[in-house]
Amino acid sequence: MSIQVDHVTKRFGAFTVLNDVNLHVREGELVALLGPSGCGKTTLLRILAGLERPDQGRIFLQGAEVTDQRISERRVGFVFQHYALFRHMTVADNVAFGLNVLPRAHRPSATRIQEKVHDLLGLVHLQAMADRYPSQLSGGQRQRVALARALAVEPKLLLLDEPFGALDAKVRKELRRWLRRLHDDLHITSILVTHDQEEALEAAHRVVVMHRGNIEQVGTPDEVYENPATPFVYQFLGDVNVFHGRMSQGRIVDGEDRIPSSAVGESSDEQEVTFVRPHDLELSPSRTMPAQLEATVQFVNAAGARVHLELESKESPEPIAVELTKERYRELKIQQGDVVFVHPKQLHVFKMPGLGQ
Repeated sequence: MSIQVDHVTKRFGAFTVLNDVNLHVREGELVALLGPSGCGKTTLLRILAGLERPDQGRIFLQGAEVTDQRISERRVGFVFQHYALFRHMTVADNVAFGLNVLPRAHRPSATRIQEKVHDLLGLVHLQAMADRYPSQLSGGQRQRVALARALAVEPKLLLLDEPFGALDAKVRKELRRWLRRLHDDLHITSILVTHDQEEALEAAHRVVVMHRGNIEQVGTPDEVYENPATPFVYQFLGDVNVFHGRMSQGRIVDGEDRIPSSAVGESSDEQEVTFVRPHDLELSPSRTMPAQLEATVQFVNAAGARVHLELESKESPEPIAVELTKERYRELKIQQGDVVFVHPKQLHVFKMPGLGQ
C-alpha cells in the first residue's frame, strides 16, 4: 500500500505540531520517522492510522483518500511502545484478539483462527509460549507478541510507534534486525517512529528526519548520514564536532569581518559553521600541512573496537572529539598530554544566522 501525505497541518491549541507536511511512501517500503521528542512524528503516525484528523491537508492510501476514514476502515496494524497486551489473556489469545472481534461476516472459523495464530507465533519464534501470559514473558517477547497481534488481521499498512523504546540496548539491536528480516519476508508497507538514530539507519529503507513539525530531509540511511541537508540533520545523526567558522590555514576563521560578503550571500548576519564527524578527523604527531589545528590530547578511551579521544585546542571553545581505528591509534602511539595536529578528511560547511546579531 502506498501512502501520500498531502500538505498536512495539525495544531493543538496555539502549538503547531505538523506544519504543511508532504510525504510519499512507496508500496512495500519500511520508512522511519526520526526526530527528537515533540517533532511531530507520533502525531503524523496517528493521523495515518486514523486516530487523529489533520486540521488541513489530506491522506491517501493506495491512491484513495482516507482523511475522514476511521482506523477500522483503513486496514492498519498498530504496534505501541508499551505492548498494550491484555494481561488476563494468554499469548495465543492476545494474537487472536483482532480476529475474534471481527464482524461475524468477516470472522474466520475457530479452526482457521487457531491455525493462523500458530503460524504467526512461528513467524515471531514464540510457538512454545502460546499458553503463557504476558507477565511470564520478557520485554522482547512481549513486543514480538504485539507485532504478531498486529499482523493477525492482515493489515495493508503496519505502524510502529517507538516499538523498542522500553527495551534495553542489546534486545533493541536484536529486534530491529529481526524486524527488518520479517519485513523483507512480508513486504508490508511499514512506518517506524523512533528517536533512536541507530535504529532508523539500520532498520529502514528510507529515513524521514523531522524537526519542529517539519520534514528536514528524506533519503536512504546512507544519503541522510553522508549528505545531510541541514545543520540539524548533521547534528542529530551521530556525533559531530561543530566549529563556528571555516577551517583555514590551521585556524577557525569566523566573524563577518573575516568572511568575504560573496561567501555568505546577501545577508550580512550569516556566518559559516563547519561540521566534522569524529571519525573524519585525521591526526598526526607533527605538522604535515598548513591547514591543521594544533591540539593537546586531554582524554583517551581505548576500550572497544575504536579509540575515542578528546582534544583541546585554542581554536575551539569546545573539546574536539576524534575517533580512530585501533591500528591507527597504535601507529600514532598517542598518550594523554601529547600535542597533535588535526585536519578533516571530510567536512560540511553550512551558512547559518549569526549569533547575537
